[in-house]
Amino acid sequence: MKILEKYGIIPNDPKLYEMAFIHKSYGVKHNISYDYERLEFLGDSVLSMIISDYLYKKYKNISEGDLTKLRSNYVCETALANYSHELGLNNMIKLELDDNKVSINEIFSISADVFESLLEAIYLDQGIEKTREFLSKTVFPVIDEEIIFFNDFKSKIKEYGDANKLSVEYELLDEFGAPHDKTFTMGIMIDGEEVGRGTGKSKKEAEQIAAHKAIDGLEI
Repeated sequence: MKILEKYGIIPNDPKLYEMAFIHKSYGVKHNISYDYERLEFLGDSVLSMIISDYLYKKYKNISEGDLTKLRSNYVCETALANYSHELGLNNMIKLELDDNKVSINEIFSISADVFESLLEAIYLDQGIEKTREFLSKTVFPVIDEEIIFFNDFKSKIKEYGDANKLSVEYELLDEFGAPHDKTFTMGIMIDGEEVGRGTGKSKKEAEQIAAHKAIDGLEI
C-alpha cells in the first residue's frame, strides 16, 4: 500500500491493513468473514489516548475541561473524515452499497471509521511508538494549526461532491468595507450551479455559511 510506504511502515501482518478498508457491505457481498469494525472500535481508544497525551503536554496551563473540549474537536467525526480525505483513504475503501448515490452522512461516517481502523492496524502491527509517529505527521500538525472541525460544513459538502463526482467550487461574489474591516460574500457552485451564498468578515467564514446553506437547501 502506498499509504504505508509514504509513512515508512513495513507491514508485519498485511491482512490487518487489508481488513482496515473492508466495509461490512463488501464482506457480505463477497463472502469475506471480516471487516474494519473491530479495528475501528479499538482505534477510537488508541487515537483518544495519544491525542490526550499530546494535548496534555502541549497545553500545560489549561484545565481538564478545556483539554476535553480540545480533544473532542480533533477526534470528532468531521475531523476524522477530514484526516481520511487528506490521506486519500476514502478512495481505498471497499464497500458495496445498494444505492448509487451515497448520502453525505454515510460517506462521513465510513471515512471517519476507516481512519480509526487504519490507526488500530498500525498499532497492532507496529506498536504504540510507530502509531504516535504516524499521528505526528498527520494529526499533530492540524492541532498545531488550531484548526476547528466542529460544524465544518465545507468539509461535508466536499465529501458529498467527491462521493457523487460533482465539482464543488467557491466564487467571490462581492466585497465591501474599509481595507481593515472588509466583508465578503461567497457563492458555492456545484457543477457550475450556485446552490448557496454566505456573507462574513473573512472569505473562509463566508464559505462556511454558504456551504451550510447549500447543505440545508439540497437536504444532504
